[in-house]
Amino acid sequence: MPIKSYLALSISGRKEELMTALRNLHQCEVVPAKNQDVLALVTDTPNEKEDDILKEKIEALDSLKLLSLVSGFDTPHN
Repeated sequence: MPIKSYLALSISGRKEELMTALRNLHQCEVVPAKNQDVLALVTDTPNEKEDDILKEKIEALDSLKLLSLVSGFDTPHN
């Protein structure tokens, strides 16, 4: 179960649009910064394949300027 955290920077003036788009992706939790166009993003997916698909969807958002991975964690399956 990959859990990853990112900093997502929106294109200037499009923070709300980016936040809405990210919140519409079911595997995302979003926390906005109060004074910047930055969002803290946490993703939680069942496996690496789903994680890759989700990351592609996030990177395709036209209101996204930059996505930076901060931390990643994967629970091994026994």
